[in-house]
Amino acid sequence: MYLHGGSGNHGCEAIINSTCHMLAGIPLLLVTNSEKEDRYYSLEPLCDILQEKKIAEHFFAHVWYYIWRAVFHDPESFMRYRFRKVLGKNRAPLYLSTGGDMYCYETSKREAIVANSTFNRAGARTVLWGCSIEPELLQDKEVVEDMKRYALITPRESITAQALRQAGITENVKLYPDPAFALEPEQTQLPEGFQSGRVTGINISPMIVRNENSAGITLENYRSLIEHILRDTDDCVALIPHVMWNHNDDRLTLQELYSGYESNDRVFLFPDMSCQKLKYVISQCKAFVGARTHATIAAYSSCVPTLVVGYSVKARGIARDLFGSEEHYVIPVQALEQPDELVRAYDWLLEREQEIRDRLASVMPAYCARAVEAGEEVRRLWNECSHRASRKNTDDAPEK
Repeated sequence: MYLHGGSGNHGCEAIINSTCHMLAGIPLLLVTNSEKEDRYYSLEPLCDILQEKKIAEHFFAHVWYYIWRAVFHDPESFMRYRFRKVLGKNRAPLYLSTGGDMYCYETSKREAIVANSTFNRAGARTVLWGCSIEPELLQDKEVVEDMKRYALITPRESITAQALRQAGITENVKLYPDPAFALEPEQTQLPEGFQSGRVTGINISPMIVRNENSAGITLENYRSLIEHILRDTDDCVALIPHVMWNHNDDRLTLQELYSGYESNDRVFLFPDMSCQKLKYVISQCKAFVGARTHATIAAYSSCVPTLVVGYSVKARGIARDLFGSEEHYVIPVQALEQPDELVRAYDWLLEREQEIRDRLASVMPAYCARAVEAGEEVRRLWNECSHRASRKNTDDAPEK
């Protein structure tokens, strides 16, 4: 499993945690950007963990490979260094790219393309696991050719699946829900005063703030929502972080929202904890308003009515698959213009709270089971690859 950024992003952790459970019995190695994070949270008992090589931390290696890449026009050289411990004689037969939205951002898209090419050139097979891809990106011929190299692609929502089909990529594509829909929650202690079913969970990220078109409008909408809940209902508010990376930390924006409520016993600011414990907290909420995809997946899969403040195809696609339409269930952050838009969307959701909860309760068992079924596709590939490797070793063995 590669292109994993570390469990400080609890969405990344949730994907790996769920994947490990659905692939039980297969030897699993996680090659990670942050071994320390993965051992700290929930992953150490589930798979072997290997720190990938960071070329930027080794001056002479960085210079050498930079020169090599420039002279020989070899973009894969950096990847061969980064993943040198799982190439050559240590090559695995099957590699899962587990960063579901790698193709949504320019820098990580380049990483994903070069890594896929590197592993394929080494003779391995690759899987693009639980992915979302913006449809316009599939007008890029390089991306289309890259998609064809994967032995299996499992888009996690129908917008991506349809875009792949329209780009002519069909034979290796199978639509399954995000693996994290199958994540098992782990009970954790809730703060005094937290009454299950009487709390609205709120998540915000620095990323959606960076994607707003009107400066300050996102935080203004969230503050209006908190004030509305405290003033017009008897419910409480739980501020729940889901990503704790230094460069992209939900706690920073949540702390801004919490400012002024420190002494209010109806507002709770939750600390960092594992993805399974965070899912338990979210599952105890009456409703959830979230920005992080896997925070909203934790809510959906717990049958909690959920409003997504989104910015990309993954938010729209998942809501469309669950409800038939993303309208009313997803607010694009780029579209926020008035300070009360989140309040109005939240009120619409709460007016239909039981209807939405019933809808989720009816579709979620089969939907989560379908997420687990994706593991059988990987298991089938693993068996094929293992059989092929075993046969090759037999053919290459010296005659006695």
